[in-house]
Amino acid sequence: MAESASPPSSSVHIDLTRDEKEIFDLLLKVINHCNLATHLRVAGGWVRDKLLGLQSYDIDIAVDNMTRQQFGEKIEACLTSPGKITVIKSKPDQSKHLETARMRMQLTSGSNVLIDFVNLRSEHYNNSRIPTTMKFGTALEDAYRRDLTMNSLFYNIQTNSIEDFTKRGIEDLKSKKFVTPLNPKETFMDDPLRVLRAIRFGARLGFTLDEELKNAAIDEDVSTAFWNKISRERIGHEIDLMISGEQAKDPCIFGGSDLQKCTTFGGFDTQPSVSERQCIAYLDSALRLSNLIGFSDDQKRLCLYAALLLPFRDTIYIYRRKNNKAKEIQIPVVNYIVGDSLKLKTSDAQTIISLHNAANKFVTIIPSLEVVEVGLLLREIKEFWRVALLLSMLLMHSDENIDKRSRLFKRIKGGSIVKEWQQRVIVWQLEHHPSGTVKECLDWMKRKFNENEQEPSSSHFSTRS
Repeated sequence: MAESASPPSSSVHIDLTRDEKEIFDLLLKVINHCNLATHLRVAGGWVRDKLLGLQSYDIDIAVDNMTRQQFGEKIEACLTSPGKITVIKSKPDQSKHLETARMRMQLTSGSNVLIDFVNLRSEHYNNSRIPTTMKFGTALEDAYRRDLTMNSLFYNIQTNSIEDFTKRGIEDLKSKKFVTPLNPKETFMDDPLRVLRAIRFGARLGFTLDEELKNAAIDEDVSTAFWNKISRERIGHEIDLMISGEQAKDPCIFGGSDLQKCTTFGGFDTQPSVSERQCIAYLDSALRLSNLIGFSDDQKRLCLYAALLLPFRDTIYIYRRKNNKAKEIQIPVVNYIVGDSLKLKTSDAQTIISLHNAANKFVTIIPSLEVVEVGLLLREIKEFWRVALLLSMLLMHSDENIDKRSRLFKRIKGGSIVKEWQQRVIVWQLEHHPSGTVKECLDWMKRKFNENEQEPSSSHFSTRS
């Protein structure tokens, strides 16, 4: 297809690394050696990240007048660098709607990089977020089919320049604003998953969402298309990426009625009276506190899920299966949201429910400083005890005994109390095996704790108490 005339090149410049220059020089060598009338552009995220000063290894090369597979064959025909260049052929059975071609290149720096080839194209959508028809397109058409203006920028390898076909990609990038190339409702109706992607990238980069984009995101038609076109697995994957990121909050994630829709996917008879603002408030507090405490990645991820769903912790939903309307099923709403609506791991739902139960127990234990009860609870929740303790703090709205709670949190967080009482319990079990009961052990622990008038310390600890 003929190249569009007078592409709008930008005066903004990109500084290439030595590796990037080596890659682009090789591709230009193919163009010149084979005498091709092909224009090569780096598309999308690489351009955006380079302009933001971020390191990027995701290089997609857009080819304009042949298929990516054909260009891969040109590389193989024109270059003979055994062990340094490998073209990975298309695998139709693994590519549901796009032909793929990749090049693996060993650079002189010792790095190994994968280069993806894509085609400039135009698309048409129908009842799926997967395009129903695709055809070769111009760079202009390709730019306008993209989700955001900042992702529509191209870096032209031949001219060493940035091309801004929407004439606002650079401007929106500088103003840190997310804007769609076309009408945002049209963009989201084609692929409603772009709503979640815009929120996720906005949170990660610290950008704001254009007002028109926000209004389109909560539009009723877009909301309907969102639930009809996108699989729950894909929704769960995107939300998981949000929750796992550094900026894991934004009211738009479950804006409007989406949280209730998430819980009612499949036809519940009742809906909880929970405000999404309450869920987001818990999520926001948990995010700030977890950053201070220093959880592992998995602990932080599950902590944020547990905080988001904290208002649902005691909610049981009753629903009827479509194939058996007479039979009512009772299930914790957390199980349904995590397992059925978001299609996350079953173990995630179980852990979140355990965290909610432990948080409820912490709320009753902490004000009275029942350290023995705390110790037993910590053994039950194991490595997630700090997460449960954080959630319990979110449930305590009153300022009463806040100093006590703060001191206890610090003492418990150190772990020495729990370890010491665990040793005492083991000794007691050995001395009273096999007749000793759990109640007898608990009574003994409470009695010994009260005798000491404060939690035991290693300086006066006796294994024969």
